[in-house]
Amino acid sequence: MSSYALTSSQPVSPLWQKSTLPKGQSALRAANERRILSLIRHHKELPKSVIAKETGLSAQAATVIINKLEEDGLVKRGAPQRGKRGQPTVPFSLNPQGAFGIGIKIGRRNIHITLIDFTGNVVNARSKPWNYPSVTTMRSFLAQAISELIAPLSDDQQQRMSGIGVAIPFELWRWSEQTGAPEAELLAWKDIDMLAEVERFSDLPVYLCNDDTAACAAELWFGKHNDLTDYLYCFIGTFIGGGLVLNRHLHTGRTGNAGAIGSLPTFSGASNKQLIEQSSLYLLEQALKHRAIDTHFLHQQPLQWPDNLPVLNGWLEQVADGLMHTAISAQALLDLDAIVIDGAIPENIKARIVSRCQAKLTGADMRGLSPLQIKPGSIGAGAQSLGCANLPLLALYSI
Repeated sequence: MSSYALTSSQPVSPLWQKSTLPKGQSALRAANERRILSLIRHHKELPKSVIAKETGLSAQAATVIINKLEEDGLVKRGAPQRGKRGQPTVPFSLNPQGAFGIGIKIGRRNIHITLIDFTGNVVNARSKPWNYPSVTTMRSFLAQAISELIAPLSDDQQQRMSGIGVAIPFELWRWSEQTGAPEAELLAWKDIDMLAEVERFSDLPVYLCNDDTAACAAELWFGKHNDLTDYLYCFIGTFIGGGLVLNRHLHTGRTGNAGAIGSLPTFSGASNKQLIEQSSLYLLEQALKHRAIDTHFLHQQPLQWPDNLPVLNGWLEQVADGLMHTAISAQALLDLDAIVIDGAIPENIKARIVSRCQAKLTGADMRGLSPLQIKPGSIGAGAQSLGCANLPLLALYSI
């Protein structure tokens, strides 16, 4: 059984470089199939003529490959579309039933498992809340949840399972104080081989990724910002994190940790601290608990926070301050199109954060820098789960 790690404690190659491809002419065919599938995924649907033009393939070569993809059930043809002249064009799109992926998100407040189809639709899901990540709880949950998730699928659908993606916070064991977890419980994660852990419960190949990199990947492949070429993605969860998109590709870096904005230094008054200690959700949770306010609503689905929540305005302000420091620093280094802000927060809260960041950016000293947009993410709280479920689909069917 093979496993492919997008990130680990040791430097690794990007996930798509570690998958096995055939050699010679069949390798070229496989690469062209991936190019076509990636192109269709990005544009939702395309006719053969446009696919040939965009890939540089001859009309005949593109037709042969698309016909094979259709025969394999990976793409489907739509209704003919008539133009003003000539023959009608037939658009091709991904077949939702063509392949399936499972994602396991190890969160600081819950563990979530998701089954998606080839186009990113959630087919089935299971979730278990916890006060802090527990290895024992993870094992008992996975032992039951993986089989429950797959059981309703038909035999043909089960044959189309691509693998299991796992998204987990980087160095989870280092944050016992902030999460309120017993140090010994979190230290148990330090020597865990997550690939081997998941392989105990399934014969499917396993792929590993940082949780916020997975969220960024979900925004890139399923989000609504196809007009953006380069952007920094910020995900406000229990701890803030992020990802980086360059030239419309997920940039993971040498060790898979590119876009790890939570570790960026920020300056508040005379103190020097990391962004994770300024713009994370756990800070609001701590402030509310200090006032003896029940905080379970922060992690319940659907996300809906009470009106007139105490300390909320102060938290929003410090989140926006931290994000603006990050945004301007990133722009100076990378010359981006935008900063995209999402998170495990209600839509109205996200809108308020984006609005505050836009206002702060208007008043910021941006001399010598290109204009920068601040945009809301379009996936929401489920971005991490969706992103990791998509990992095996990307490994097998994407460039």
